[in-house]
Amino acid sequence: MAKEHMNLVIIGHVDHGKSTLTGRLLLEANAIEPHLVEKYKKEAEEKGKGTFYFAWVMDGLKEERERGVTIDIAHKKFETDKYNYTVIDAPGHRDFVKNMITGTSQADAAIITCSAIEGPQAQTKEHVFLAVTLGIKQIVVVINKMDAVDYSEEKFNEAAAAMTKLMKSVGAVPKAVIPISAYMGDNIKVKSDKTPYYKGVTLFEALDNFEVPPKHTEKPLRLPVQDVYTITGIGTVPVGRVETGILKPNMSVMFEPSHVKGEVKTIEAHHEVLPQAVPGDNVGFNVRGVAKNDIKRGDVAGPVDNPPTVAKSFLAQVVVLNHPSVITIGYTPVFHCHTTQTACRITELVKTIDPKSGTVKAEHPDYIKTGDIAVIRCVPTKPMAIELAKEYPPLGRFAIRDMGQTVAAGQCIEIEKAN
Repeated sequence: MAKEHMNLVIIGHVDHGKSTLTGRLLLEANAIEPHLVEKYKKEAEEKGKGTFYFAWVMDGLKEERERGVTIDIAHKKFETDKYNYTVIDAPGHRDFVKNMITGTSQADAAIITCSAIEGPQAQTKEHVFLAVTLGIKQIVVVINKMDAVDYSEEKFNEAAAAMTKLMKSVGAVPKAVIPISAYMGDNIKVKSDKTPYYKGVTLFEALDNFEVPPKHTEKPLRLPVQDVYTITGIGTVPVGRVETGILKPNMSVMFEPSHVKGEVKTIEAHHEVLPQAVPGDNVGFNVRGVAKNDIKRGDVAGPVDNPPTVAKSFLAQVVVLNHPSVITIGYTPVFHCHTTQTACRITELVKTIDPKSGTVKAEHPDYIKTGDIAVIRCVPTKPMAIELAKEYPPLGRFAIRDMGQTVAAGQCIEIEKAN
């Protein structure tokens, strides 16, 4: 029986040990090529740094990565007893958001690192808020660098209390708070004897306690199109991932916003014909009555009697992550939502929200800036399929990009439908 797959994001302040933790997870799960580990271990021993071999492994891998050889650490995969994990790398929060929202890399769960030395920092708070705003419900907090504070129970309790309070302020509860040393390997896979006061789970146990998000097969079909192929002797074959509902042969589907109707003949994945496709399945499906040029990437397929929503305008709650100046009415950046990239004009700044209390900070502000959480009205510059985030999360979340970076992230909370 194949293990179920989960997307995991590891986030936290820049010096709180994300990379070391990622490396440690891969190492403990035997997901790093053994010959590489051996190579660095040997080098470390030869230089009399045997005890620091883990750091050498990490540095060595980093070098390999910078030279672009043998491993691609960007999409790291590892297995626990229960799941197949893909780690979505989150170097800086700008990339973090882009990675989390674009494509299919919606994180199902998160590990947030917090250093035992200094406790949560401003960036930790931002990441917690982002994770929660973007809909990640399952979060484990690790208090890292316990080795640097002599495994102090007091330091652990202090940081743990601060993190729990921080999460509570944005309406979230951690599934576990674990004292670890990513560097030394404490409480990662095996219970550490250096933290006798800690009675909870190890990190690997915590990962196995995550739950696979429900696959919404009861909802109407929503399948964002990634590509469209024409295959000789078969016809038009759109490719995409089922986000909700079930795709079945002989089904009549509507592609929006192209507004083209077709009938599903066959469904394939990995050169096998499937009787049906469910949420999470990446499939190609042959449709009768649709020419290749009728539909395109960014279209969404849904049942004819409940087609995907095309927005004339929509209200969105956004977090401004990184904008060099300020955002005002008339600003028209590109919204990356499911598989579409559509420029939308901001026509109204409805209000800003205080992240601590969730109350309105200002009604109709003149501008919004980095760090603000706001509700805005957006008008797509060309027809765009989008859904309410609470009904179809993957089709209602988006990243807003401009000047080669993610300037904001958010979710759709209300739609004015196009006729």
